[in-house]
Amino acid sequence: MRKHPWWPWVKRILGVAFLVVVGVLLFHYARTVDWGQVKQSVLELPREVLLIAFAFAISAHVIYSLMDLVGRHYTGHRLPKLRVMQVSFISYAFNLNLGSLVGGIGFRYRLYSKLGLRYGLITRIVTLSMLTNWLGYVLLAGLVFTIAPMQLPPTWKLDNAELQLVGVGLLAVAVVYFGLCAFSSRRSWTVRGHEIDLPSIRMAMAQLAISSAHWLAIAAVVWMLLQGQVEYTTVLQVLLVAAIAGVITHVPGGLGVIEAVFIALLSHRIPEHQLLGALLAYRALFYLTPLIVGALLYLKVEVRTRRHAPAA
Repeated sequence: MRKHPWWPWVKRILGVAFLVVVGVLLFHYARTVDWGQVKQSVLELPREVLLIAFAFAISAHVIYSLMDLVGRHYTGHRLPKLRVMQVSFISYAFNLNLGSLVGGIGFRYRLYSKLGLRYGLITRIVTLSMLTNWLGYVLLAGLVFTIAPMQLPPTWKLDNAELQLVGVGLLAVAVVYFGLCAFSSRRSWTVRGHEIDLPSIRMAMAQLAISSAHWLAIAAVVWMLLQGQVEYTTVLQVLLVAAIAGVITHVPGGLGVIEAVFIALLSHRIPEHQLLGALLAYRALFYLTPLIVGALLYLKVEVRTRRHAPAA
């Protein structure tokens, strides 16, 4: 299908406009928030809450590392499973903090190529990993928006019926994907010179299970740090909205974007200083700590793979 020449510019303008709106919101809240109270909120988080939240964060990263095992089965390469999970963990840690081009894509190409995989094979792994991640997102967002839409701020004009409509649309996307995996007679397409094979229904179910568990574990980190002041399903929905907002703005790690979305959607229920305190702790546990571990593992891999690895 032919793309209109103006479409890339429209996307770019919309992305910049969204980023400007987020920036204005952040500037407004930065001026009004009592940062002393935010610091106190972080310091007052109970130790057991931090430990449980950290356990959920570890679980989310471990679950994410399973996505590349699906890619291993999909492509048929024979790298050791623990090595594959390590590559996935390192890539995701850098992806969260530096963006997908550097982490999710760049580090996978770098590490897998040093382990002997061909670029065409790596492309299929990266593509399937991204698809797996967003498959669980689409299904979870569809379910929660349809069945249990969040309590929106009173000033918002969007109502539950419109949220449910969005949810139904997302569920339809998931149903179409599973229908293709289960019943499509055509199992392969060529996109820009790369052959894309449609996964089996069993592999699609594995994608769904891993990705859904990953998003649920991330939401559990934030919910625990908020100490149950709002329902878990509400935290999950706000997190899903924040995730897509981060993708639209292309801000690495959604820095500032996640905070803006949580403040916009939950500040009518939780004091802003408590929200920001919990989100700062969330960034430390889910973003920064894995980045440190991932950087150390990456250095280890670089040292270990100086010699040319045999082809898979």
